Amino acid sequence: MKVTFFDLENWREIAATLGRNKTRTFLTAFGIFWGTAMLALLWGASRGFEGIVSRQFAGLATNMGGVSPGTRSISYRGFNKGSSWNMNVADIAAIRRTAPAIEYSTELGFANARAINGQYSKNVRIIGVEAEYNLITSPVLYGGRLLNDSDVAGSRKVCLIGNNLANELFPDEDPVGRSVTISGIRFLIIGRAGQLGEVSIGGRLDESILMPASTLRRAFNQGNNVFFFLYTAPRGHKPSDNKEAIRRVLSSTHVISPDDENAYDFMDVSDMFDMVNKLFMGISLVALFIGGSSLMAGVIGVGNIMWIIVRERTHEFGVRRALGARPADITMQVLSESVVLTLVAGTAGVCFAAAILAAVEHATAKPMLPPAGFQLSFGVAMTIVFMFLVLGSAAGTLPAVKAMKIKPIEAIREK
Repeated sequence: MKVTFFDLENWREIAATLGRNKTRTFLTAFGIFWGTAMLALLWGASRGFEGIVSRQFAGLATNMGGVSPGTRSISYRGFNKGSSWNMNVADIAAIRRTAPAIEYSTELGFANARAINGQYSKNVRIIGVEAEYNLITSPVLYGGRLLNDSDVAGSRKVCLIGNNLANELFPDEDPVGRSVTISGIRFLIIGRAGQLGEVSIGGRLDESILMPASTLRRAFNQGNNVFFFLYTAPRGHKPSDNKEAIRRVLSSTHVISPDDENAYDFMDVSDMFDMVNKLFMGISLVALFIGGSSLMAGVIGVGNIMWIIVRERTHEFGVRRALGARPADITMQVLSESVVLTLVAGTAGVCFAAAILAAVEHATAKPMLPPAGFQLSFGVAMTIVFMFLVLGSAAGTLPAVKAMKIKPIEAIREK
């Protein structure tokens, strides 16, 4: 009697065998189900949490750096330790000429003021920028246009208003094309903007007013002072590649000791992203270890039930061998039972995990932001099922080999 995996009688026998002890079969299947579900859930959750953290930085360039003036920590040429200094427009021009790895850049200026539109008013944060700010932070434009080079070169009295701020100062109308009074000066609103992520530089754009840096310096009597210089490094470079060139420029024009590293506040966002990537790599490895442990527990359960089944059916296998069944037929029978139990329970576990992850993905969805990633791709799901299928089959191999080696006379005598 030849037994094949696709033989209908073989399938009926598998169902009958697994159904003889429903409790044992259920517990073993649940172990497989939970193992695949845990692995899939932990993998999907680690990807999703990584996506949520990444969304906080949405819109910001990952290769962004910056510098701002600090205080001298070393007395030098008549300037005492603890004395302050100011970065200026000439410094920015010199940095742009000499720094080796700057792609886009902008100066940043800040001020606090009161914005008024008729009966509506609010204390607001003013951020002064140059045109390339749009290429570094990728603001969301809800209407109108962004600042351009002509606005900055001409120190035009124009501004972009944050989306949330616009709702407060212009609750019943579109602010684009209207004027707003800031510290007694009227500015034309040319656009309504916001930001994608939660991380901001100098203030959240949705709550602020953006204007040309040159205009801000004149309107708020800041002279040529620059609060912050923001830039991105081109592909193949890091923002820190510019650090020494920036230090040379600033130390030569502001009488700062060449050894005074604390006189400048440097920022390198790429280091932060590297740290986050390493953190989530570790989380992924932990998730794989825990999920893999659950997976192995299920595989061991499959092996145990196959040993028990072989032991219980020793007499039956002996009779089959006596009636002409080949060793390969007995092996196929045992392996078929292992494969079916693993495949059904494993597929159910992956489907359960996919449903949970889809629900979490829906709950964490935000407009205008990419999905967090709490999803289980078809490829990953099939990989988990296939891996469990291979391991489950391997777990059933030893019991199958034992069944194949049963001698008919010894098996018939078994009670």
